[in-house]
Amino acid sequence: MSAAPRAGNGKVTVPDIASRKTHFHPAFSNAKPGARSESEVKITCLTAYDYPTARLLDEAGVDVILVGDSLGMAVLGYDSTLPVTLDEMVDHTRAVRRAVRHALVVADMPYGSFHVSLEESVRNAVRLVKEGGAEAVKVEGGERRIELIARLVEAEIPVMGHVGLTPQSLNAQGGFHVQGKTSDAARQVERDARAVEAAGAFAVVLESMPRELAARITEKLRIPTIGIGAGPDCDGQVLVIHDLLGYGYGAGHKLKFVRQYANLSAEITRAVTAYCEDVRGGSFPSDAESYHSAAELHEQVPAGQRR
Repeated sequence: MSAAPRAGNGKVTVPDIASRKTHFHPAFSNAKPGARSESEVKITCLTAYDYPTARLLDEAGVDVILVGDSLGMAVLGYDSTLPVTLDEMVDHTRAVRRAVRHALVVADMPYGSFHVSLEESVRNAVRLVKEGGAEAVKVEGGERRIELIARLVEAEIPVMGHVGLTPQSLNAQGGFHVQGKTSDAARQVERDARAVEAAGAFAVVLESMPRELAARITEKLRIPTIGIGAGPDCDGQVLVIHDLLGYGYGAGHKLKFVRQYANLSAEITRAVTAYCEDVRGGSFPSDAESYHSAAELHEQVPAGQRR
């Protein structure tokens, strides 16, 4: 598959992503049925929380790098995303932004950072942009976030929405469960998605819902949908990088919607075990892996210490 089109300097922007709508809907387009523009290529999105990972993802051609509050579980060792602070998000966003040359960098607004007054919520989002270098922020929630999203957009902060399973609502939703499984629940998820669009979001994440519901929402919305556990019919897909690589907190417990492309946990364990064995056995470092003194000083080294 050819690479997705990018701006002249190779930088992916918010307008680029907003234009990547892969599903034709006659009410929203003058194009002929079945017509597909060159920009209608699925959006790729992955999480990153540090400089080296972000650099590798960017060089591999990922469209969107999300500095997610999944940071809490993937990196910081928390049981959920709820303890993650705004300061932590700013710090990790800053590290990611330094690495990225091409992808769009989006940062999650962590729990508590937008559950305050609108004025303070906007200030918190500004920190992610001004101090962290984010080019957009992601906000969880649907109808209840209409006014917030509108205010952020008015402040020239692009917003990516997030509906369906919203991990910050862990306690209210009773755990990590698929959303929209009943008719009433499905209608609520759809209303949430429409609300996010109406408020001015440029894209929306659809998480953990039946494929059919996500397809219906994707068909009806003018903005791109990015799925995670929402089937293949969304305009793009996102995964937590640790899940994709089989590394860290989720290793050994693969979620239904995750395709694991590597097993870094096993490879890291093998490498570290081999290192420990070599150090304990005296084979590391070898003479070839050691620095040496000048020839005239060599004779001053006790013979027993030479290798």
